[in-house]
Amino acid sequence: MKAVLAKALGGPETLVVENLPEPRPGPGEVLVQVRAAALNFFDTLIIQGRYQYKPDLPFSPGGECSGVVAALGKGVSGWAEGDRVIAHLGWGACRERVVAKAERLVRIPAGVSDEQAAGLTITYGTSLHGLKNRACLKAGETLAVLGAAGGAGLSAVELGRIMGARVIACASSPDKLDLARRHGADLTLDYAAEDLKAGLKRLTEGRGVDVVYDAVGGDLAEPALRAIAWEGRYLVVGFAGGIPKIPLNLLLLKGCDMQGVFWGAFVERDPAAHAANMADLLAWVAEGRLSAHVDAVYPLEQTPEALGVIARREARGKILVRP
Repeated sequence: MKAVLAKALGGPETLVVENLPEPRPGPGEVLVQVRAAALNFFDTLIIQGRYQYKPDLPFSPGGECSGVVAALGKGVSGWAEGDRVIAHLGWGACRERVVAKAERLVRIPAGVSDEQAAGLTITYGTSLHGLKNRACLKAGETLAVLGAAGGAGLSAVELGRIMGARVIACASSPDKLDLARRHGADLTLDYAAEDLKAGLKRLTEGRGVDVVYDAVGGDLAEPALRAIAWEGRYLVVGFAGGIPKIPLNLLLLKGCDMQGVFWGAFVERDPAAHAANMADLLAWVAEGRLSAHVDAVYPLEQTPEALGVIARREARGKILVRP
């Protein structure tokens, strides 16, 4: 079985492809033949030892995948060989076959492709958890999405549209903004050409935005917070641009909330709510309301190149690898 391995901590160029023994599912586990594995920004960190989860070496990157049930471990019920499934692993998906706990599987319905399913759980799951469970986004509110053309940002744009918000896509180039507009953004803001705070104030006629979705951080965080409306909600999703330092007096002056969106902990603490969110996401994809947009699919052996695209923030949607 081929697997992409991090045998030492480092950048994408340090990954290697090796043959490993065929895995076997233990009690309560399922063997899944991988059809597509999805990469996320955190994969660029976890292979360097810079993420909150630090798996033992060697390990494979890739936190999620789609595939087909190949074998069942002892005591597993409700699944059969040949079932199409999504597996949420945390890491380890960049290989030909994976072993997953049965409770970490979600059935793929008709009308949802392997490629759409592969990248749905973490990115779209995180965004829906943030917008629905944390910010309680309401129809008619204004949502500003930073990094709106990346995998996380684009998912927030699409979900904000489905939830009835007025979506302002914020990104660093016209082509990125055009992509966000095609996926449901009502308004766009190029923060490489215009000050982010001033632009958001202009687009909201001075009122400010109700919800900020921030998977970028860095130098964009404070100006975005300064453009938030009274009692707004600022979703802390990720730090592709670095971890910012925020003046806490702004929260007092705005009467606003900063809310952490730790999707992995949410899944463990409230599996029923996570299952409900996944059911919504898969239904919206099957109905054609949610694109689950895939930017590119790379062969498994080109996982380092695929991760490089994400690290350089060149992705326009999800990046997948296929064994």
